This record gives sequence, C-alpha cells and structure tokens, in this order.
Amino acid sequence: MAKTATLQQALSRFLDLAGLDRQRRRVCHHLLACRTEAMGGMILQCTDCDHTQPHYFGCRDRHCPQCQGRAMHQWAERQQANILPVRYYHVVFTLPHSLNGWVQLHPEVIHRLLFQSAWQTLRTFGRDPKRLGGEMGMSAVLHTWGQNLSQHVHLHCLVPGGALGDDGRWHGARSHYLFPVRALSRHFRGHMVSALRRAATAGELHRVTRPGDVDQQLNTLMATEWVVYSKDCLEHTHAVVRYLARYTRQIAISNARILAVNDHQVTLRYKDYRDRDRHKRLVLDGEEFVRRFLLHVLPKGLMRVRHYGFLANRCRRRRLAQIRQALMVAETAPDTDMAANDKDSAYTCPHCRRPTLRVTGALTPQRPPLGRPPNHRGQRYRA
Repeated sequence: MAKTATLQQALSRFLDLAGLDRQRRRVCHHLLACRTEAMGGMILQCTDCDHTQPHYFGCRDRHCPQCQGRAMHQWAERQQANILPVRYYHVVFTLPHSLNGWVQLHPEVIHRLLFQSAWQTLRTFGRDPKRLGGEMGMSAVLHTWGQNLSQHVHLHCLVPGGALGDDGRWHGARSHYLFPVRALSRHFRGHMVSALRRAATAGELHRVTRPGDVDQQLNTLMATEWVVYSKDCLEHTHAVVRYLARYTRQIAISNARILAVNDHQVTLRYKDYRDRDRHKRLVLDGEEFVRRFLLHVLPKGLMRVRHYGFLANRCRRRRLAQIRQALMVAETAPDTDMAANDKDSAYTCPHCRRPTLRVTGALTPQRPPLGRPPNHRGQRYRA
C-alpha cells in the first residue's frame, strides 16, 4: 500500500499562505507543487506491455523531503575526492534556546556569527602549538531543528583529525574527542557573545528594540553553560562521505517520519535523546505542525553548508595535495560508475517490474493560481 501521510499532504490541509512572509510563501508553493501537474513532466510508456503513466518533475527546493534524497546521493559522489585517509571527528556546536527569539528576528546575522564562532574556536585550538600546531579544516552544516521540530539551532561539523603545519608536515590528532569539550564550549561562548555585542553596537540587531534587552541577554548567556559535543567517528572514505552527506542534506522532517495526517492532527515519529534514544510518537494539531515546520525555512541565499581552513573552496585543491604529499598517499579517484548508471538507467514499469519505461512525450506545467492551498482551514503562521 502506498504511503499517503506526507509533508505535502499536511501543508495542503493546514497551511494558510496569507499569513506567511515572501520566502515562506515561495518555499510552500514549491513543496505543494512538487511532483504534481503544476511542475510539468513527461509521459512514460513501457516497451513491453505498453503501460503509460505521467512522471512529474520535482521542485528541487532544499526544504523538500521528496527531492533531498537524490540531492544527497549526488552531493556525496562529488565529495569523495575531498576525503583524507585520516580519523574524522564529529563536533556539534549548539546555541542556547534563549537565543531562539533573536534567531527569528535576525536569522542571517545569528547564523553567520554561529559559523564564524565555531570555526574560530576550532582554528584557535588547532593553531595552539601545545595541541596540533597547524591549520585545520572543517565542513559545517547548519541544523535548526530538534527531533520534535522544535527550534534547536546547532552546527554539525566534520573535522579531519589533524592539522597542516607551517613546515608542510601533517600533525595528526590522537585523542578520541579532538579537544576538551569544556574548554571548547567556553571559548565558543566567549567568542559568540563578543560577536553578538559587536553586532548590536553596529546596529545589526536593530529588531531587538526594548531598552536593556541586549545587555541583559548577553549577560545571561555568559552565565550559561553552552553545549559542545565531540567524538571521533570514521576513518573509511566511503563511510565518511555517507556520514557527511547524511547531515548535509538532512531536512527538518522527512516523509518517512510522518505517520498519519487526518482532518485535525499530524502524527510523527521522533527519537527521544533524553530517553536512551527511544523512538516515540508525537501528535500535533495541524496548525502547530505547520508552525513548527515553518520555523526551519531558511532565508533565501543563506548557505547552510560551509567549508573552512584547508577545506575552504579557494584553497582546498592545493592544500589537500600538500596534505596527501605529507601523508604519502595518492589522490582518491572519483567513483563514476554509480553516476553513470544513474544517468543511463530507465524507469521501472510498475506492471512488468522491469526497467522498460521510456519517455514518449512532455507534460506542460499547469500552474495553479497563487493564493490559499486546497482545504484551507484558516490557520495562521506564528513565529
């Protein structure tokens, strides 16, 4: 039986476009149109049994659960050549929930400072001659959600375990946690709070308008213990690529986690990390589910994946060549077999169960009029 509980179904029942800003309206139009006649497509016909069916195009929006699986696969293929034969570390930098209000008011500013503060923290520790004494690399991906779709802003960072010294030698990390997490968290806190104070002084936090709010918030943040998580993870190239792709292309909610959608509620599955990672069910009112999902729509143009140090785009190829020379290993050849097979493969006929569907025609996009989606129920978005 085909699965019918999807994000698209929930949005079509409970979303009110009139209550959204321009970016959220744009994203929701994409998600509602994805793989429907609104996107256009092609006609497929089986060469064996003559079965004919439409195949509609995807929206390719980065918030779409129907499109990100393929994007993850393609992105992972491109990253293989950048993986080093060293131990990798998974480091997570988390913002206190007391900053969630500022994130909604100034998402571009807060997310930019989060990336910068996380990298400067690792860079400072890596440059310390008592630790690694060289230039580190980091690939970081922004997540804004918890398992229950609450706002939980954090960076997942994949860090090669070592640094390239000024002498051209590779200084490998030996610890199972890269650097002491308490020291990391306090340095991260200090750098982030200082950056927020400078941003406020420069007028970048102009939507925080109540007198004394900035100073009170920053003083509270400095008195709070911040959370940084670190552990060693993987050493095999293919496993590292899959690991990184999983976090890079993950979105707030996948269709696999949506168990049911009825006239009033949405049921989803989530992992409770506070209860030994047990899987549980959460039932939300339809409008509350949509409200939580919309918290995680990123501003247009905001880059949620960034690379730093010797993995930065401007110097990555040259730096990786230097590191491989220091490690005395050859460059990893890209695996083209899977990409070629994906490009050349035919669609599978649902009747014959064979790859015998061929394109026989085109379907013109049928754009619906802008406005309320089907089954509008009067809910509005609340930040």
